[in-house]
Amino acid sequence: MNVHFENITASPVVYMRRVDQYGVQNSKLMQDMKQWVQSHNLWDKNGVIYGIAQDNALITPPEKCRYDVCFVTDSVFKNDDIHHGKLASGAYLVFEIPHTADEVQRFWGSIDEELVKEEKTLDERRPILERYKFALIEKGFCEFCVPILWLDAR
Repeated sequence: MNVHFENITASPVVYMRRVDQYGVQNSKLMQDMKQWVQSHNLWDKNGVIYGIAQDNALITPPEKCRYDVCFVTDSVFKNDDIHHGKLASGAYLVFEIPHTADEVQRFWGSIDEELVKEEKTLDERRPILERYKFALIEKGFCEFCVPILWLDAR
């Protein structure tokens, strides 16, 4: 697993949202967004998609959990399925992992351990970002951007 620090800058995004228990349907939303992006000829070698679980499933009722799939673009669209927003900036510890179900599951189970190893503290005010860059996806990898407290970012 490749790990590095990154200060992600604020970016305009378009996104699709699903409100319900986190799970398999999140992948369907991801596929829907990919199809929408491709159908609007937006996907290129610099394309980036984020998957964002907006709520902590340990304290938020399952039927109120929000999952967003975002595409970074400053283009404006009038479409009932698409919303416009901004990806917040901040300090992140970025983990590059193989994009397989086993590795993703392993990552989610090891976040606390990895933060201890890197001597960083999770910033619980911000969500963990799943990041899918075209160049990495082509090589079979994805990234998880774990928000860390700024004082730990040095």
